Amino acid sequence: MATPKSIKYFCSLFLVSAATFAQLPEAKVDELVLRTMKTFDVPGIAVGIIKDGKVVLAKGYGVTNINTQQKTDANTLFGIASNTKAFTTAALGMLVDEGKLKWDDKVIRHIPEFRMYNDYVTAEFTIRDLLTHRSGLGLGAGDLMIWPDGHNFTPEDIIRNIRYLKPVSGFRTQYDYDNLLYVIAGEVVHRVSGMSWNDFVEQRIIKPLHMDYTATSWVRLKDTSNTIVPHVPVNGKLQVIPRYKNQIFDAAAGIYSSVNDLSNWVIMQLQNGKFEDKQLLSEKQHKEMWTPQTIMPLRNFQPYKSLFKAYGLGWQLTDINGKLQVSHTGGLDGIVTQVILFPEIQLGIIVLTNQQSGAAFTAISNTIKDSYLGISNPDHVAALSADRKLKEEDADSITAEVWATVAKNLKDKKNNVDFVKYAGKYHDNWFGDVEITVKKGRMFFASKRSPRLSGEVFRYKGDNFVVKWNVRSFGADSHIFFRPENGKISGFTMKAISPLTDFSYDFHDLDFTRVAEAVK
Repeated sequence: MATPKSIKYFCSLFLVSAATFAQLPEAKVDELVLRTMKTFDVPGIAVGIIKDGKVVLAKGYGVTNINTQQKTDANTLFGIASNTKAFTTAALGMLVDEGKLKWDDKVIRHIPEFRMYNDYVTAEFTIRDLLTHRSGLGLGAGDLMIWPDGHNFTPEDIIRNIRYLKPVSGFRTQYDYDNLLYVIAGEVVHRVSGMSWNDFVEQRIIKPLHMDYTATSWVRLKDTSNTIVPHVPVNGKLQVIPRYKNQIFDAAAGIYSSVNDLSNWVIMQLQNGKFEDKQLLSEKQHKEMWTPQTIMPLRNFQPYKSLFKAYGLGWQLTDINGKLQVSHTGGLDGIVTQVILFPEIQLGIIVLTNQQSGAAFTAISNTIKDSYLGISNPDHVAALSADRKLKEEDADSITAEVWATVAKNLKDKKNNVDFVKYAGKYHDNWFGDVEITVKKGRMFFASKRSPRLSGEVFRYKGDNFVVKWNVRSFGADSHIFFRPENGKISGFTMKAISPLTDFSYDFHDLDFTRVAEAVK
């Protein structure tokens, strides 16, 4: 239990006087959040608004768990996912302040065994490159080592295996979001400081910010009684799913926190690295984190007039009607979050949710920032709901065709398949072994190092099969393209069926070679 000293608020809601509460009244925020929850089927949300160094709103809505119906409040802990990345860059910034490393140090100086896909990139790859999504690797490359399972992989495996991932663009030429390199950045913190990433961030950042309930990993939480559980819609019905607990991902996405605790992190950011009377991070390094490093493409559809978009060090940067916005989002299965900063007007917005609808947090944060920026925009909830519907209809048409073809094949007696032809053990250099087996006339896929990736395999067209994962909440069923050579199957590649599959299911980066045929 928390001590009286550590309890910052007496209830789930903290408000200052109405005179200092800015543009959007509390009642309007309540109305917005409740409508958003209903529209996007989100059971629990927490919202924080920080203005001019003060917390003007910190409030929970809905429930932490649809089964227990426990109420969400301002101290409810959410996995903040990739909003963790800014903590990792801040930790590195502190080490830069101490003279223990430089942003442009070569990674091999601190991790000699680090290797990328070619010798030149390996030799030139810097700490800055770890943080800025410009490595040349594709979106989410290698994430299957950490997602959806990854418990059989270690940071050492990632350092060793990343060399096998093939680039999709030139080094430092293109933005492609990456998680694995932040895992390696966490290892840099460990090797340079002599402390684990978790200990360093908790002692040097979380503790000085009085983030009393926050921890760098689920397994390090002192009290889990007020913590959300993740939810995912499966076949139109919301379900509780298992929590992601793998510590390998901590430096990229491990932190659990609340809007109350994160408000102090936001205040520190808006005060250029200072909190209360202590400069935790120098203004110089703080400015470096908010300096554009990698240009990002502007979306065709966006509700604001933005002239640029870029990635800094752990933060996304853009302009909203002429004002700098510093932000990041985060997502795990059944959890998505967002933190937004407007330094010019000293505004911070936090939205934490326990369902994986990015449209939900976007609708809330957009509406709140509109009120502070004096922007008149269309109804964000309605616009994002319509956009989501179109995307889902498009994805549904693609997946429906695949499974309709599979169903037709199963009924067609002339379409018998010799499954044994495809059975055997297959190996991918970075992902390891999988087995294709045949049991009672049915074919199955099983990963050795990511056990949750298992399911039944069906013929689609020719040597193109599809795997239907046993865990239906993944939303990531995949094509399998078997490769025939000289009358035998030599290997296969994969690709997600639905365009809405999370990018961390990077099946397209796999290239399996058959290493053993089925035992007869």
